[in-house]
Amino acid sequence: MTTEITKENADNKFTEGKILPQMLRFSVPILGALFLQAMYGAADLMIVGQFGDVTGVSAVGTGSAIMLLVTVIITGLTMGTMVVLGQYLGEGKPEEAGKTVGASIVLFAIVAVVLTVVMFVFVNPLAKLLQAPPEAFDKTVQYVLICSAGIVFITAYNVISGIFRGLGNSKLPMIFVLISCIVNIAGDLLLVGGLHMDAAGAAIATIAAQAVSVAASFFIIRRTKLPFQFSRSYIRFYPDKMKRILTIGTPIALQDALVHLSFLLINSIINGIGLNESAGYGIAERVTSFIFLVPSAVMQGVSVFVAQNVGAGKKDRARRSMYTGMAAGCVAGVFLFCAGFFFGDILSAIFSKDAAVIAQSAAYLRGFSADCLLTCVLFSFTGYFNGNGKTLFVMIQGITSSFLVRFPVSWLMSMTEGTNLTRIGLAAPIATIYGIIFYLICYKIMQRQEKRLQV
Repeated sequence: MTTEITKENADNKFTEGKILPQMLRFSVPILGALFLQAMYGAADLMIVGQFGDVTGVSAVGTGSAIMLLVTVIITGLTMGTMVVLGQYLGEGKPEEAGKTVGASIVLFAIVAVVLTVVMFVFVNPLAKLLQAPPEAFDKTVQYVLICSAGIVFITAYNVISGIFRGLGNSKLPMIFVLISCIVNIAGDLLLVGGLHMDAAGAAIATIAAQAVSVAASFFIIRRTKLPFQFSRSYIRFYPDKMKRILTIGTPIALQDALVHLSFLLINSIINGIGLNESAGYGIAERVTSFIFLVPSAVMQGVSVFVAQNVGAGKKDRARRSMYTGMAAGCVAGVFLFCAGFFFGDILSAIFSKDAAVIAQSAAYLRGFSADCLLTCVLFSFTGYFNGNGKTLFVMIQGITSSFLVRFPVSWLMSMTEGTNLTRIGLAAPIATIYGIIFYLICYKIMQRQEKRLQV
């Protein structure tokens, strides 16, 4: 099928016009989609917390943390598709964009199968690595096994969303995840609240929602005009396209996975402290998943803006996009800091009725909250480097900040006399400060290289 560039698709080109209004129009639907994704995951914990006991909360908290490792690998790889598509759109090459989509379908079908097998084989070692409390261990394993059956749907959703965001369309991904969120909450209420299936019911609702969302997305796509050439014959191996996608996406996926692994290790440290701390940290992670929505939306918006402008040869505009993202993110970051620092107990109470668990969650958020503001700067840098295809910088920053700063600081804080989750939470903003300094050095290196090329 050969498609035409409609007026709506033309409006999704970010190489001309005022940056801030365009970025807001693009990023707000991304924020909406990320919010719904966070609600999607939070619904499991929230409903289990209201209808189950502390073992179910701990199981869902630890189990969803394991599944998030799979998700960040997939989303990191799909960033490669998003950036390559954005660059081809900026270069005005619709046929190459179509081949990129076909190559992505083949590539991610393989990725989905491999990840599913890995999760089924290594679920027990992963639960042990995280020191899942003995009382909640079996529930944790059961939750992960059921969710792993839906990895193919997680992959399909992220590939489809990456394609549309690369084209500058952030509204359709939000619609897809809205459908999934509604189905998941309904399933949780039925299976957990009605049938009292606890963590297993939450997991079943999760994969059912993912399946419905992917089915709906295919239905919508068939009725949507795309600004590139595409047909079934394009779904094949394109070694050059796959190499380009993996060259950009693999460092992002690797750094995202290792960053998340560092959080899993921190989870393991806290699980070893006690059951209330384990459940409290699980809830705090859900709260922070909402807090991180703004910087994450800014990062994806900056990535697409930069990719299109780099493809069009407008590097100055690409840099302005990064600064615009930083400014907009930091304005929101002030409010997010206040929410985490002053109202952590209120936010945590949404997910649990246990006073001891709420207190532990609020304690972690007090230490973490400064990261709400700092991350808006860090993620804007990340979007800039992603859009330029300089994902090696992103990977090095993520790995070093996680394993040379965040995890060691968390471990040291846990070993101090009278330790609490507030001290452990401080590791996050300390690691982000390091990441910003690292990116500033990389940014200066890039500027010098560009000046040499101009000369």
